[in-house]
Amino acid sequence: MTDSEYQPDPLRWKALAVTLAAGFMGLLDVSIVNVALPSIQKGIGADAGTAQWVVSGYALTFGLVLVSGGRLGDALGRRRMFLIALAAFVATSALAGAAMNDVWLVVARLLQGSAAGMLTPQNSGLIQELFRGAERAKAFGIFGAVVGISTAVGPVLGGVILALFGEQNGWRWVFYVNVPIGVVAFALAMKLVPGRPGRRFSLRHEIDFVGIGLLGLTVLGVLLPLVESEQDGLARLWWLFPVAVAFGVAFVLWERRVVRVARSPLIDIRLFTSTPGYGSGAALGAVYFCGFAGIWLVFAIFFQQGLGYSPLQSGLSVTPFAIGSAIAAAVAGRLVPRWGRRLTVTGLSLVALGLLTVALLAWLLPNTEHLGLFLIAPLLVGGIGGGMVISPNTTLTLECVPTRMAGVAGGALQTGQRIGTAIGTAVLAGVLRSVVAATHGEFTTGLAVAMLCAVGFVLVALILGIGELRARRARASGDQLQHVTMAAPSE
Repeated sequence: MTDSEYQPDPLRWKALAVTLAAGFMGLLDVSIVNVALPSIQKGIGADAGTAQWVVSGYALTFGLVLVSGGRLGDALGRRRMFLIALAAFVATSALAGAAMNDVWLVVARLLQGSAAGMLTPQNSGLIQELFRGAERAKAFGIFGAVVGISTAVGPVLGGVILALFGEQNGWRWVFYVNVPIGVVAFALAMKLVPGRPGRRFSLRHEIDFVGIGLLGLTVLGVLLPLVESEQDGLARLWWLFPVAVAFGVAFVLWERRVVRVARSPLIDIRLFTSTPGYGSGAALGAVYFCGFAGIWLVFAIFFQQGLGYSPLQSGLSVTPFAIGSAIAAAVAGRLVPRWGRRLTVTGLSLVALGLLTVALLAWLLPNTEHLGLFLIAPLLVGGIGGGMVISPNTTLTLECVPTRMAGVAGGALQTGQRIGTAIGTAVLAGVLRSVVAATHGEFTTGLAVAMLCAVGFVLVALILGIGELRARRARASGDQLQHVTMAAPSE
């Protein structure tokens, strides 16, 4: 559908609210389980390695299917894929909550991650279909806010659920809570989310199965050593990184060939080479998530094992970040048309400042039982900055993407963020544990060093943001010059 043919759906904002509520659940489950790991270990007798797979297995399958889910939504219809994925997510959430042993739980989490990975790219695809112009920017701003807030608020909600239902079986309700919400969202989506007329198609020609396989092996090669890092995975599985590079190169070559023969690629490489701002925005998001998403497991370990906090106290200790992120994201989404990349540059600077202050306070106030109180202000500053990063970056990265590639573009953007989450979680948690072991139990020193590593990731994202800011200005100047040249009378 071209912009001239576009007719706004009167229910579009209600449909957006329903789809984002469902998407929020899938993204929330990335971080909400961190605070429940001790409860899971007590409840079903899981060892540390199995508990790590409960967190990392979800991220692994989530990242593996994102682009494929986006492509299926583009080909089969986003409403249809949304409903299928939501039903699967509700069913696998119930399966996880009912787990009777550790193997059952890990398998359920792998399936739940796959369902969430199929669900998430339908949100960005539906926004591309339902909105245009300033409304689309606003809708993407809300979507970006949901992405950021869901990750930040996960530990808080996890702590509240465990406090309400008890540590022994409270972890089950971390999964069960998705069921009633998902059922209501499914019923509302059936009524509010518009479909599109059916069309005849060949699954073999519409779906790039070879591309799916090559990309899946690439992502698996990157993520598997990282999710196994707690079990010495980097030392055992390091050889998968060069294998992933080889499959990645093969994937790019294959996708170019698919485009040349006029078939539908899984990812049109021109998204990265010809779509203004997409490649740099996706890279910024991936690097930022290394630092941003990686800190939550670090905080859960520090507060619960280092300071002896309960899961609720641990969750409440990071509430300032979640509050700051929620407020800033709501405001930043409206300012994107006016401020553009300056928002993300400012936000990244504030995140770096907040996390650096956390590191300094941990260094200067070792063995302080009430350290959580001293961290309120810097976490609030970091949260405000975080709210100014994800929402605007999502909007600006996807603003020039053609509607026909909306699902794939959103899936690829989220895949980068999931890989960033896996890298950051593995690196920062590994740094914390290594420093604690080397210093004979100095958790505050471990927290300080881990936060400095997070600041490093954020600073790399800041450099990418500054580069894209300059590139946008250059593109704007070039467009203005071209307009003036075309408007000038010929001699």
